[in-house]
Amino acid sequence: MLQSIRDNSQSIVAKVIVGLIVVTFALFGVESLVSLTSESDAPATVNGEEITSQELYQATELQRRQLLSQMGENADPALLDDGLISSMVLDSLIEQKSLLLAAEDKNLMVSDRMIDQMIVNTADFQVDGQFNRNQFEAALRNAGFTPLMYRDLLRKERVIEQERNAYQLSAFAVPQELERIVALDRQTRDIRYFVLPLAGVMAQVNVSEDDIKSEYEAERSSLMTQEQVAVEYILLNKNDLRDDVDVSDDELKAQYDQYLASFQAEEERDVAHILIEVTAEQDDAEALAKVAALQARIKAGESFESLAKSESDDVGSASSGGSLGVNGKGVFSEPFERSMYELSVNDVSEPVRTEFGYHLIKVNGISKEEVSSFAELKYDLAEEILDQKVEAIYVERLEQMADITFSAGDLVEPSEVLGLTIVSSEPFDKVGGTTDVTRNAKVISAVFSNELIQEKVNSPLIELDKERTVVARVKTYFEPREQAFEEVSSQLKQQLVQQKASDLLESKAKGAVAQLNAGEPLSTVAAGVNTETKAAVSRSTSDIPLEVRNLAFSLAKPIEGKAVASRTVLNDGGVAVVLLTSVNTPEVALSEEEVKSMAGFLGTRFGQQEYQALVSQLKSSAEIEKR
Repeated sequence: MLQSIRDNSQSIVAKVIVGLIVVTFALFGVESLVSLTSESDAPATVNGEEITSQELYQATELQRRQLLSQMGENADPALLDDGLISSMVLDSLIEQKSLLLAAEDKNLMVSDRMIDQMIVNTADFQVDGQFNRNQFEAALRNAGFTPLMYRDLLRKERVIEQERNAYQLSAFAVPQELERIVALDRQTRDIRYFVLPLAGVMAQVNVSEDDIKSEYEAERSSLMTQEQVAVEYILLNKNDLRDDVDVSDDELKAQYDQYLASFQAEEERDVAHILIEVTAEQDDAEALAKVAALQARIKAGESFESLAKSESDDVGSASSGGSLGVNGKGVFSEPFERSMYELSVNDVSEPVRTEFGYHLIKVNGISKEEVSSFAELKYDLAEEILDQKVEAIYVERLEQMADITFSAGDLVEPSEVLGLTIVSSEPFDKVGGTTDVTRNAKVISAVFSNELIQEKVNSPLIELDKERTVVARVKTYFEPREQAFEEVSSQLKQQLVQQKASDLLESKAKGAVAQLNAGEPLSTVAAGVNTETKAAVSRSTSDIPLEVRNLAFSLAKPIEGKAVASRTVLNDGGVAVVLLTSVNTPEVALSEEEVKSMAGFLGTRFGQQEYQALVSQLKSSAEIEKR
């Protein structure tokens, strides 16, 4: 495909197609082109209500961002399975839609005022403990939201939370139930057990050549090698460019001058305001009259902060005396900012008109850092200039690399032009090779693509990280093949030995359990084998195998003193035979404090279970259609 594009990109047909696309854009917009290549149907409906493609896209992107954030700074997006993420997100949206429709039937809702309060109280949207609109909008941009989208998301979450809380906060456990649960939790068990190790039996198992050949014939269709590739690649490393870059004294001085110029604009002011909005109910003249009256009261000695709390229409700052925190230039609208920078500390402005209404502005403080000297900043300035120069060269080289490798038939010319070394790899499969390049998920995806394997073209630029980019090509492709008997005979022998040993162990353990349950003494059944006796084994006992402990607590209580036996496979392949001799259930009398603590915990657990049952019921009864 890529080769065809390379061969035909200058043809008349290609130019006609491009021309038609341009005309389509011009006449009908981008949507016309999208509609030619994608379905307009929603990805799912719940009881006839659509989950839109846009909703799925936004939720999937949010999930991807969250996963990448959890993976750390150097996370590789190529490691994420977009199809799997999208599928999981769609299931989550279906569940959410089911809950929202149920909440709508119950008239559950969240007011705009509550949404406002939640936003202004969110720590991520605050600066110095105060809501900051610029911080709010920047945080939303980074998360891929508009304010309206975020408000809608909050509203949906809180509506669902109301439903969830109704279940989780109303469930309870009665004292008798608590005592029974605590008694079971504190119950102990007396056991005896012995272990039949796998290794000891494997040494006794014989597997003949005929057994191995029979296994080979039975399994040969599954004994295929994985497809493999041997590749060659060139790597451009940004850090290798640093040695070729110099920083002159003139550049350092110019950078320092820029620092001084920007520093002068970095004076910040701690400001507060009182806002009187201009609305349909309160016109401009009424708002101005009200703010003028407040100005007179402040001049007469009333507290600016107190009036802000009682009179300001800005719900985000009113509760904190109108404080907007410490801000620099470019944060507020031009009239507000101009007035803010004209005031001295503790001065209150004349009424200032903005698109929101009329403001009274007070400056509570002015902060300005001291200017660092040229000598103090010289090293940092040099590094900054060096980074800028190297980045520019790196971008230029990447463009050159992309152009040359796109049209080249191999990597020889690109390596010579760019001064890079061609590196050849050992064959590797889709799990990856032995180097960080051949283990990279994006590299693996590229070199196993049909274009690179079948058409023998160079890959596009593959970014390994922020400093390194490679272009790779497939040197040799190794198709999957059936492995010869000699290649897999030792592997098959090991599998057969282990399987026969496991079967033999299972048979021995099964016989031992039958004997014990028939009443034969452990000393007879386990003759020649070390046995362990453990009294008062609790659910947290850690000095016995986990599988033994779990089995002990799954067995029925012995009746009339008759011990109960069973078996379990251990993590190392051995088999443990366990004999439960006694169950010890304590008498429990909980204190008032314990009842209160346990009741809260169990009530929450019961509520969660009931809520999950509701979710399952809503999903099972809903008419859900996935497309």
